[in-house]
Amino acid sequence: MKSLAQILCFWIVSLAAPIAFGGPVEEASVVVDHWSAAYTSNDPEAVVRDYAPDAILLGTVSSVMSVGTEAIRQYFSRLKGTGNKNTLGDKRTIFVSDNAVLVTGFYEFSGMQDGKLTARPSSFTMPVTKRDGEWLIAHHHLSPHVQPAK
Repeated sequence: MKSLAQILCFWIVSLAAPIAFGGPVEEASVVVDHWSAAYTSNDPEAVVRDYAPDAILLGTVSSVMSVGTEAIRQYFSRLKGTGNKNTLGDKRTIFVSDNAVLVTGFYEFSGMQDGKLTARPSSFTMPVTKRDGEWLIAHHHLSPHVQPAK
């Protein structure tokens, strides 16, 4: 009986290990989830920490590329206290290598505009790379997402 309990315990731990210690796809996906939560909490510094120091951001409300930490911080500085939210929708993660994953999909920004809550469906692409053991967004391209005709 003791042997059966040991086998069951080993089996349960073996199955749980891949969940607890995901591979590159799962780890990179967590970065995007964290980015969305940081944006929704209106914490520009938490958002910026998800980017590599030399990351490039192509945002929807800027006519220029935001390159590097300070430029990305400037881009998100207006976020604090806005109540804006980000909701992730359908996303796909594509394994490139043990140190690079491409995450792409749809999300929706919502915030107040002209006194009304406005939703802005968007699409995004984020190459996420592992540097010095840490997964960070290397590039972020977002654009408005055209909704299908009703």
